Amino acid sequence: MEGATQTDQFIAGGLAALGIEADEVDLAVIAAVHQLLWPPIVELLALDTAGIEPEPCPDMSKAPGE
Repeated sequence: MEGATQTDQFIAGGLAALGIEADEVDLAVIAAVHQLLWPPIVELLALDTAGIEPEPCPDMSKAPGE
């Protein structure tokens, strides 16, 4: 894969390992979604939550803090 980025190679290798055939359009869509979603995911992973106290007895049917 000449000129392919590490991400492109990783995606293509993962699909091949799963036996999924993907054409150029499929790979372009996957790359676009990756570019859209990966930066916020990295931001969430870097978020320091050490000083945040967990909500006691959270009620999942309500918004936090209600």
